[in-house]
Amino acid sequence: MNTEGDLLHTVTADNISDQRRRLGKAMVWGSAGLCAALAIWQMMFETGRVTSGFETWRPVLYAYVLWAFALCAAQVIVNGEKGKRTLFVLPAALFVISLVVFPLLFALYISFTDWNLASPNGPQPNGWDNMVQMWNDGFYWNALKNMVYYVLAVSVEYVIAFGLALLLNAQIRARKFFRVVFLLPLMLSPVAVSWMIGKSMLEVRFGPISRLIREMGFEPSFFGNPEIARFMIMAMDAWTFIPFMMIMLLAGLQALPSEVIEASKVDGASGWQSFKEVIFPLMLPVSVTAVVIRIIFKLKLADVIINVTSGGPGGATDSVTSFIFREYRDRSNVGYGTLLAMVYLVLIIIFVTLLLKLVSRWMERPA
Repeated sequence: MNTEGDLLHTVTADNISDQRRRLGKAMVWGSAGLCAALAIWQMMFETGRVTSGFETWRPVLYAYVLWAFALCAAQVIVNGEKGKRTLFVLPAALFVISLVVFPLLFALYISFTDWNLASPNGPQPNGWDNMVQMWNDGFYWNALKNMVYYVLAVSVEYVIAFGLALLLNAQIRARKFFRVVFLLPLMLSPVAVSWMIGKSMLEVRFGPISRLIREMGFEPSFFGNPEIARFMIMAMDAWTFIPFMMIMLLAGLQALPSEVIEASKVDGASGWQSFKEVIFPLMLPVSVTAVVIRIIFKLKLADVIINVTSGGPGGATDSVTSFIFREYRDRSNVGYGTLLAMVYLVLIIIFVTLLLKLVSRWMERPA
């Protein structure tokens, strides 16, 4: 029995002394304490609690890099060979922390300040004033209500995408050509779509669709009526992203076992029965994935609204993201806009978490 090959993959325990362990822990805690002390001192300087400090946060960044190197080195010092394997993951995790956690902490700080870019004083702490302003801001709550309509529209998009996927999966003539044609909207930027359709074809005075409707004896008003304007935003966004759901569903349809479908036909099942009892249940995992990803994209809807209606008329088409964008761009209100973004982030996390749990329970329920 050959055991030499097995020994090559066996990692023996390192004989690490207590002095070496204490050295590694001292490196980590010492650098972490330095980084935390610099961060707290700089925060106190920024808020005016102390009179001396650094001009920028760069020394805190250097202290964080020092702590990161010390943490990686301590893994090898304290854990030996096992610590070397940790280094395959730890630097990436520290990089993610620097790109995600730190900006979030800074945004949380800005959320409780009065910071207008037109003011020469910079961010000034104002406590809960931004939160009170948000609670009394009817336009923000209207944008949240509009997001309910936009998310519910995903169900209609799913039905259309599934129908197109079934059509393109069938044995029709020029099937490859139609697949490319239906994917064209996905290749365009939403900004290009908003200008090509919303600002050009649907333009009230000279747009070709508006002129055609006017020649038929009607007065076009695509973006003057709140309900019609909201529907047009939904339509343009759907035209852009339905191909995304369609291609995912089409891939799922092509991966279905043909034997099961052929067996249902042999048993005398009609087309609708085959779809209801065989195809749709087998497509549930792909369908759920496509819908959840589409909802996540829908929660970020802004570009079409900003370019076509700027939230009008009267905020009827506003999404939360477009409203926050205008809070930054038009009013230069960084503090209040950041608070709205942070609250919306919390709402998205809660909503997506509950959605995934409901979907998981629904998928695991007994048939």
